[in-house]
Amino acid sequence: MPNIILLGPPGAGKGTQAKRLEEERGMVQLSTGDMLRAAKTSGTEMGKRVAEVMERGELVTDEIVIGLIEEKLSGAQGGGFIFDGFPRTLPQADALGRLMEKMGQKLDAVIEMQVDDAALVARITGRYTCGDCGAVYHDETKPTKVEGTCDVCGGHKMTRRADDNADALKTRLMEYYKKTSPLIGYYYAKDQLSGVDGLAEMDSVSKAIAGVLDR
Repeated sequence: MPNIILLGPPGAGKGTQAKRLEEERGMVQLSTGDMLRAAKTSGTEMGKRVAEVMERGELVTDEIVIGLIEEKLSGAQGGGFIFDGFPRTLPQADALGRLMEKMGQKLDAVIEMQVDDAALVARITGRYTCGDCGAVYHDETKPTKVEGTCDVCGGHKMTRRADDNADALKTRLMEYYKKTSPLIGYYYAKDQLSGVDGLAEMDSVSKAIAGVLDR
């Protein structure tokens, strides 16, 4: 099974597509955020290091994140891996490459989910969720049939993420372009980069990703 990286700015749909790949292909999503939260309560030596760093309010080092990824790669069975949210910087990309080489694995594809910034801002700022069942809606493209009532469960608790606003998203985009977008050129130079339209309809994005993986 292939090992892949999903690249793209916040809101491009990386998490959604990673979940689909897990369900349809048995791949394993490696989300650094999820790994850090799990490690913090795991009781392992690496987990204790993570907990200590986070309790001090410090950022977890690249060395620790690579250590967590190594644990996951060592203990997994079956399907390939989806790296979601890592690497974010060129040094992290180098470190991941060295780790995979050390473990006799390889990176098969880097898929950039390409988006138009203005369209992305419109997509994210219009998004809201049912607080009861988690169904996702959008002011313009997918409103509830009855205002304030979930189509799925009939709940009335609609919520919006605090950072799903134009100013917060533009700040997150700036961070992405400063630190993560150089990876596009990095993986292009390694002949590993493919692009898909991240703003296309969800099934179309899934088909485009499948087309990359099934070459």
